[in-house]
Amino acid sequence: MRALPVGDEALLVEVASAAEAQALHAELLRRRAAGALTVREIVPAARTVLLDGLADPARWAAELTTTRVPEAPPRAREVIELPVRYDGPDLGAVAGHWGVTEREAARVHAGTEFTVAFCGFTPGFGYLTGLPDRYDVPRRATPRTAVPAGAVALAGPYTGVYPRSSPGGWQLIGTTDAVLWDHARVPAALLAPGARVRFVPVEGG
Repeated sequence: MRALPVGDEALLVEVASAAEAQALHAELLRRRAAGALTVREIVPAARTVLLDGLADPARWAAELTTTRVPEAPPRAREVIELPVRYDGPDLGAVAGHWGVTEREAARVHAGTEFTVAFCGFTPGFGYLTGLPDRYDVPRRATPRTAVPAGAVALAGPYTGVYPRSSPGGWQLIGTTDAVLWDHARVPAALLAPGARVRFVPVEGG
C-alpha cells in the first residue's frame, strides 16, 4: 500500500488489486461512520482510493500504510436486481470467447452476483466485478460511435450498464430498461460502490 499526497487536503492510496481497493474503501467508510475519520469524500477506483478533505493527510498516510485492511469488505444487505434481455449484438462473440452457446453465456452471467467496485466514465456507470477470471473478455477492436442507453456490456473483468448513449468499446450482451441515472432521484445514481447486483433475465432475453 502506498499513500500519495494530492494537494493540501487529499490523499491517494494505491493498493495491489481491485479486491484490496474495495476492502479499503469499505474500511474507510466504516471508520467515517464510527467517527474515527473526518473526510469530505472517499472515492474508490480500480486500484486506488482517494480521500478528499482531510485535515492532516500526512498523519493518515502514515497510519494507513501501517494498517492491515480486512481481506474482504462487508457485504451490502440488499441486492439490486436489474432486468435484462440477453439480446446484445456481441453476445455471440462473447459466447465464442467463452467456448459456450449464447444461452449458456446468458445463464452464466445471470447466475453471477456482482459487486459495484467503483463508478466512473459517465454519471451512473458502475464497474461491476464477480465473474471468474476465465470469463474476462477483450474490448472490441473498433469501438462503436454510439452505444444505446441500457446496454449491458463486458470488458476485461468488468460488467457495466451504459446510463445514456455514448461511444464505447465494450462487448454488448444485453439490454435493460433500468434507469441508472436520474437527476430527480435521491441519490441520482442507482448503483454505488459496494452495492450487490444481479441481472434477472426477462422475456425476450
